[in-house]
Amino acid sequence: MRHLPNVITLLNLFFGCLAVVSILNGNYQEGIIFTLAASVADFADGAVARVLKVSSPLGKELDSLADMVSFGVTPGVIFYVLLKNAFPGGPEYGLHLAAASGFLVSVFSGLRLAKFNLDTRQSENFIGLATPACTIFTLGLLLIFEYDTSALHDFVLQGWLLLLLVAVLCWLLISEIPMFSLKLKSFGWVGNEIKFIFAAFAVVELIFLKEAALAAIIFTYILLSLIGRSYFSK
Repeated sequence: MRHLPNVITLLNLFFGCLAVVSILNGNYQEGIIFTLAASVADFADGAVARVLKVSSPLGKELDSLADMVSFGVTPGVIFYVLLKNAFPGGPEYGLHLAAASGFLVSVFSGLRLAKFNLDTRQSENFIGLATPACTIFTLGLLLIFEYDTSALHDFVLQGWLLLLLVAVLCWLLISEIPMFSLKLKSFGWVGNEIKFIFAAFAVVELIFLKEAALAAIIFTYILLSLIGRSYFSK
């Protein structure tokens, strides 16, 4: 049983690999499902480890390696696909140089994960944008690109916007901005104000924004993290 959290972590890695292959092959719906499955596994491995009261250096290393694929490579691949569509005219096969800048998100995700392993300040909350949150935002862009029921398809394929988002996400990943964690130590209002407010916003956005909701939810999360530094208890 003590190896169960590591098995779940390896499932995270497995789903991340499947997501990358699916997205590069144009199977965006499968890629989205596999990425969400990786997110569930990423949450579950820590929860199971706490329930079983087990931990190991191996588990910590596996977690970072799995996250690098599922939440580092995957968002880079998504930006690569979107930028390739935003800047047509590249080679049908082989590397699209203009779109390759999307993998800067993968580079900075790797840097963030390495810093996170060494940063003792991030035991309860985060400093900078967590890689799963970054990936969920990019999934939101991919959902808009794929389904377009919100009439934002052409907007998210603006090359300047995608390059700006790449730059902003790279900065947020390694920034010193405090970001709240969604973990609850209790179910009371005091001490969890910002988390409950965020949950309420997330539900409303899921209902009304449809496929655009994921990107909007992460945008709301970032804004509330900035506001929370002054108006909410830690």
